[in-house]
Amino acid sequence: MFQVRIHGRGGQGVVTAAEMLSIAAFEEGRHAQAFPSFGSERTGAPVVAFCRIADQEIRLREPIMEPDALIIQDPTLLYQVDVFAGLKQGGYILINTSRSFDELGLGDYVRAWPKDKLCTVPATELSRKHVGRPMPNVPLLAGFAAASGTIRLESVIKAINAKFSDKVASNNIAAASEAYRFVNDEVAEARHQETAHA
Repeated sequence: MFQVRIHGRGGQGVVTAAEMLSIAAFEEGRHAQAFPSFGSERTGAPVVAFCRIADQEIRLREPIMEPDALIIQDPTLLYQVDVFAGLKQGGYILINTSRSFDELGLGDYVRAWPKDKLCTVPATELSRKHVGRPMPNVPLLAGFAAASGTIRLESVIKAINAKFSDKVASNNIAAASEAYRFVNDEVAEARHQETAHA
C-alpha cells in the first residue's frame, strides 16, 4: 500500500487533491481511499488530507501517520506545522515552491535522502499561468505522478476531466502537463547527478 499525506491551507483544494488522486488510482484499476483530517475548515487554516492507493481492498480508516509521500501545497507550513512527522526515511517529498530545499532551510533534514525523491514545482505559478487563479493542487498531482511513478499522467488527466467541465478542465490539463514535465526533468537531472557522483 502506498500512502500519501497532503498538507495545505483551507481554500487551496487540499481535499479535492486527495479525491482526484484516488480517482486517478481507480482509473488504473487500483483501490484507493481519500479523506480529510477535520480541523478548522476556514480559509487559510492548515488542512491535511490523506490518500491510500493499493492493489487490494483497503480496510484501514485512520489518518496516515507514516506516509510514503508528502505533498506540501503551501511552503509557509514548513515553519508552522510538523509536516514531516512520521515520513518514511527516503520517502517522496514534493513542495509547491520555486526555491530549492537548501533555500527553504531543509538542506540538513534531507541530507541523506535520495535526491530523485526530493522535488519542487512552482505549482501556484503554473496554475496562475494556465487557470488564471492560484490553485496549486492539480499541478502538484501531476508533479507527484512524475516524481513517484505511482500513477500515470493520463490517469491524472482523466481525474481532471471527471472533476471539471470543459474549459476549466483543459486549462488544468495544461497546468498539469507542464508540472509533469517540470518534475520529470528534475528527477532525470537528480538521477544523472547521482550516477555522475557514483
